[in-house]
Amino acid sequence: MSEQNTDQPAPPFEEAKLNRADRLRVAIEEDIASGRLPPGSRLEESALAERFNVSRTPVREALAQLASAGFVEMRPRQGAVVATLSIDTILEMFEVMANLESLCAELCARRMTAEGHAALLALHRRCEEVITNGDIDAYYDANRRFHEAIYAGSHNRHLEEMTRALRNRVSSYRRIQLKHPGRPRRSWQEHDLIVQAILQGDPDRARTLTKQHIAIQGDTFTDFMALLRASRLDVA
Repeated sequence: MSEQNTDQPAPPFEEAKLNRADRLRVAIEEDIASGRLPPGSRLEESALAERFNVSRTPVREALAQLASAGFVEMRPRQGAVVATLSIDTILEMFEVMANLESLCAELCARRMTAEGHAALLALHRRCEEVITNGDIDAYYDANRRFHEAIYAGSHNRHLEEMTRALRNRVSSYRRIQLKHPGRPRRSWQEHDLIVQAILQGDPDRARTLTKQHIAIQGDTFTDFMALLRASRLDVA
């Protein structure tokens, strides 16, 4: 029997197939991706063990997995901390992200179902609603779900999982670029063009617009960080 086509995002993991350390890794990774644990945050084994009501052994295993994946750094005398990436590394990741997401959008324009179109439009409208209300945190969440709908609409599970994994690596930095003045509204306007291309079944335009959208995010991030550094120097 063939696998049923669906525009629903793939589950990040199947709990029954994961041991305790794996489930801890997923939970901590989600905290990092959501910004609840920003870059540089210390990850104390004892605090995590207490939070998740487990011994320190699975916590240690989960942190080792996260370090292997690049989410966490092991520092002398500090232990585990959420990885802080250099600007060059972040821009390289945005470059790869632009190609992955643009491929998702291209396939989405070819394959997304009518049900998927309706869900994508609903998420797009939700993004506009929270921008109008000036709620940047809510926009970040709505924006993430909008992009994940496009990943799912590609109907390529491997591509969807790869794209989501890299997005989680750069998610904290995507959040930072949304603090640039006027960026959320411009982001929504870029989404609007992408949605039109997908609904019209134009894969080339969907790919091009999405690649530009992610490239702009990288540029906006570097501009914002430059402004932040300049303001700190002025204060000093």
